Amino acid sequence: MIEKSHLRLDKGQIECPDNVMVEIYKNKKPQERIKIASDMWDSAWEQLHDMLRSMHPNWEKEKIRKEVIKRLTHENL
Repeated sequence: MIEKSHLRLDKGQIECPDNVMVEIYKNKKPQERIKIASDMWDSAWEQLHDMLRSMHPNWEKEKIRKEVIKRLTHENL
């Protein structure tokens, strides 16, 4: 179990990176960090796309695609 003293939450942020993970990423080559970020983006896209498709089965593919883009780019912020 993680003790609360080890959790770092900054006001205004949902999550903060774990210190151990920060050290791991610091030791990665730039191209490895870019690959990780790209894979995370692809995963977020797929999960959001699949969620929207299941929630709105009557939506056309293009509408789902536009909604994914809107949400991932924070169009409404």
